[in-house]
Amino acid sequence: MTGASRGIGADTAHLLAARGASVVCAARTLTEGDNPLAGSLEQTVAAIQEQGGTAHPVVVNLAKDEDCRSLIEATRSVYGPVDILVNNAAVGFFDLVESMPSKQWLLSWRVMCHATFLLSQLALQDMLPRGSGRIVNVTSESAIGPGRGPYADGDRIGDTLYGANKVSVERFTQGLAEEVYGRGVGVAALAPSQLVPTPGAVFNDLVRGAKDPRAESTEFMTRAIEILLTAPLEEISGRVVYSQQLLVEYGVLGEGRGYGLDAQLPISGFAAR
Repeated sequence: MTGASRGIGADTAHLLAARGASVVCAARTLTEGDNPLAGSLEQTVAAIQEQGGTAHPVVVNLAKDEDCRSLIEATRSVYGPVDILVNNAAVGFFDLVESMPSKQWLLSWRVMCHATFLLSQLALQDMLPRGSGRIVNVTSESAIGPGRGPYADGDRIGDTLYGANKVSVERFTQGLAEEVYGRGVGVAALAPSQLVPTPGAVFNDLVRGAKDPRAESTEFMTRAIEILLTAPLEEISGRVVYSQQLLVEYGVLGEGRGYGLDAQLPISGFAAR
């Protein structure tokens, strides 16, 4: 579970451990205070263990190939072959293209796209020989482009880079899903239906907090990830889906709410395909 020091990653790690999984929690922040944002691997793992779950922290910089390889090697050393991979880690550089440093541009692609590829490739070394495994990639509504102009005047969120990363993740998801479908491995992508008030999202002024009407609980994402990891392969393989849409589909939410509930809507370039 990458990005497990806080937010969606930490909460998903909790849920998977509660369901009996042995969870490797990966992130850059080991100890509270190492990062300006609240949350750390030590906190996530301690909370899981206090509830009787099994978890192990691995400090990793996903921008480095050697760290990605070390993460998979550590997983095998501690718990054995990889059964599940959740590519959740992200870096949020929200700025206009005209003023974005190229260093941030390249780092974003390495963390959110290249690391997703490399970790998936390494995990498949365990999954394919055994004929089973699941990979879930976390995506975003930012993958939906603004469409053609003319455009209204107003503030720009500066998510061109972030959205481009997520479109790449969605296309990679479906391409990989097709490649491995006949060999027992399922690959899917999931986005929040609304903004999740994680520490990073609040820090970047994307959402004001849990009471923001645009916000949804992290529980929607964690429960939806659980579905993608446990539902029959033919139901989830190649899905690019939104959290509340999936929860309505599987009866977890009793009535429609949020964005993107109709699976046939062209939510992003790949969601309805």
